[in-house]
Amino acid sequence: MNCVERLVDIFGSQAEVARRFSLDRAVVNNWVKSGYVPARWAMEVEQVTGGDVTAADVLNEATERKPIRLKSRPDGENLYIPTVGSDTMINEYAPSKRISSFHPPQRTLLGPGPTEIHPRVLTTMSQPAIGYLDPVFVDMMEELKSLLRYVYQTKNPLTFPISGPGSVGMEFCFVNMVAPGDKVIVCRNGVFGGRMIENVERCGATAIVVEDKWGEPVDPQKLEDAMKANPDARLVAFVHAETSTGVLSDAKTLVEIAHKHDALTIVDAVTSLGGCEVRVDDWKFDAVYSASQKCLSCTPGLSPVSISERVVDFVKGRKDKIHSWFMDMNLLLGYWGASTRTYHHTAPTNSLFGLHEALLLIREEGLENCWARHKRHHIALKAGLEAMNLKFLVDPKYQVPEMNAVHCAAGVNEAEVRKRLLNEFGIEIGAGLGPLAGKIWRFGLMGYSCRPDNVMLCLSALGSVLEDMGYPVHVGDAESAAHAAYASMHTTEAAAKKRKTAKAA
Repeated sequence: MNCVERLVDIFGSQAEVARRFSLDRAVVNNWVKSGYVPARWAMEVEQVTGGDVTAADVLNEATERKPIRLKSRPDGENLYIPTVGSDTMINEYAPSKRISSFHPPQRTLLGPGPTEIHPRVLTTMSQPAIGYLDPVFVDMMEELKSLLRYVYQTKNPLTFPISGPGSVGMEFCFVNMVAPGDKVIVCRNGVFGGRMIENVERCGATAIVVEDKWGEPVDPQKLEDAMKANPDARLVAFVHAETSTGVLSDAKTLVEIAHKHDALTIVDAVTSLGGCEVRVDDWKFDAVYSASQKCLSCTPGLSPVSISERVVDFVKGRKDKIHSWFMDMNLLLGYWGASTRTYHHTAPTNSLFGLHEALLLIREEGLENCWARHKRHHIALKAGLEAMNLKFLVDPKYQVPEMNAVHCAAGVNEAEVRKRLLNEFGIEIGAGLGPLAGKIWRFGLMGYSCRPDNVMLCLSALGSVLEDMGYPVHVGDAESAAHAAYASMHTTEAAAKKRKTAKAA
């Protein structure tokens, strides 16, 4: 029995095979006629069948049925294994089996990140590489900094992307602003507050932890009490939008409390930047970092930061050496500053092309419109999820629109739900972390993934899976609730627009 026959046997019919792989039935029928599954489907077959048909089986059968032909070699001569009696020795470090080009499956990314990438960003990233000190690239860097200032709502000159993920942005802020022996107050209400504590300790400083329950915002009064109890603390760090729970804290108030006690602030805006209101200058952030792969909808691997002049002066005045050469702000100022560029490291040029385009998309949409889009689709998704009797972890007053955490449906295997969404519908959602592992699902609506078609697909697929697993849900109710939410918002917005037009007249 060949691989395609095994697929038909597993799923019961050619039609069902076509449905599982999101293909036209004619394609599957052609597989049956030719007697093999094309090699490019190998990984997908293994994932969809749960390993019942392995990628190796598909590759081996496809290679046997349709071997590679290289005109520069005689028939019968294998590219990878020398013929018997050949003087050519096999390289002992070469892979034991032929490895083909990697072609990832098409996914609908509705988890905590990364998000789907806009086609314009993908196209931009595929452009020819140029040198990181090329005058054309240097001009693009200035535009990129300007676009980042717009998204951060700041005039900070030192606003630029660190080469590395959001975790590098976090470490950049701490390693430059925290010296051995310092006392730092860290607000923890989820996973990423915990990572801040780790950074403080690795800098040789002492972390004073302000604890709040996971799923609840940072309590300003607890911070006020901690500042009074530790008057020698000169730095406060907190997460604006906690990715692990989907809760939003009052960043403006927390910064005001820190400044009242003459402390600097480090703010994590990894999930909030581009998805909800972030106003660096109005809220007087001292240092803030984010990531390119969430609401900015770019490739992972860049961490936009914005640093106030007050922090720049502090770092320049430090008597000790910054404990990281790569993340030393003094050295990076020579590369990302406004003066003549000096070599620091090989910048990921094509990723920076992509971030430039992603930020340009936000500028074209309008930042406030971007915030409103995330809020609008959050409301529709929330209506649909609640129609399935799924309860949100976070109080509505503190919910982050782009990260929706809900309690798992009672009586179903939460991991199996995520697995079936991925294998049957190509949808990725997030699991709970830490004490919430196995208790919540995290639905991300970020950047390019934040679209009405994704909202409706997610609700339809989730309802189908839950019904199949015996959860009491009526397929269609969630979609109807989401449609009603969209209609209600449309009516409200139309009425507001009409009133505004009438008032202007």
